[in-house]
Amino acid sequence: MIKVGKRQTLVINNMVSIGAYLDAGTDNPKDNILLPINELEGKDLDVGDEVDVLIYKDSEDRFTATFRVTAALVGTLAKLEVVDINPTLGAFLNWGLNKDVLLPISQQNIEVEKGEKYLVGLYEDSKGRVSATMKVYNFLLPCKDYQKNDFITGTVYNINPEIGVFVAVDDRYFGMIPNNECFKTFFVGEEIQARVIRVREDGKLDLSPRAVAHEQMDADAQLILEKMNMLGDSFRFSDSSSPEDIKDFFDLSKKAFKRAAGNLLKKGLIEKTDKGFKVK
Repeated sequence: MIKVGKRQTLVINNMVSIGAYLDAGTDNPKDNILLPINELEGKDLDVGDEVDVLIYKDSEDRFTATFRVTAALVGTLAKLEVVDINPTLGAFLNWGLNKDVLLPISQQNIEVEKGEKYLVGLYEDSKGRVSATMKVYNFLLPCKDYQKNDFITGTVYNINPEIGVFVAVDDRYFGMIPNNECFKTFFVGEEIQARVIRVREDGKLDLSPRAVAHEQMDADAQLILEKMNMLGDSFRFSDSSSPEDIKDFFDLSKKAFKRAAGNLLKKGLIEKTDKGFKVK
């Protein structure tokens, strides 16, 4: 059975002037697949030889074979570059063949830009063609490689304001930053580093962009001190500042802000005034 977008071993059925026809496994010679003549250059092949090839559909929707290695196969993920955009169809991505793969408009989470790379999964569409999607949830795998407090690298692939930020850990595993851990703005396609705060029974990872509390506190304190030095007398933040204002200005929760400010007070680096905290 022919598998579009995947590598498989086929047998050369006959040689012709335009290349070699590979046995498609049916009783109809018309189903055999062309391995074009340019693919045969420098190779000593003949009828009956087995070849490892990738099957795809060419610009005329004909099954075609190639020896070339692509950046991804059907069922897998890769970051692919947008090389062209058709406002009606979608974006065309370079995956390693002369014929680019289509990322349909319906499969885009955001408006893509030419020259940028995006994490996509490859699938076989209803017409038997290899296509790409940014909706990669179904391509991700449960993870057994990480434990609590390990740091990971991943790519943001979706954002749900009611749930959190969805991350493809190592571009292959399920990960999510819950809303209660989101104190900065993320965007789809962003590569991030985060800490594992929970490994679920199903292998999905809950993440936080922040280090463990005692390590993060020093970094937060340094950030607050830098902001205070920058604003001088204009600094107006205190224990009574709203969580929203703190989040907008510092990308911190109010709890983290108070913990870091308390650390600075304890060290004698700042003091409380009627208008807020102030550098000593």
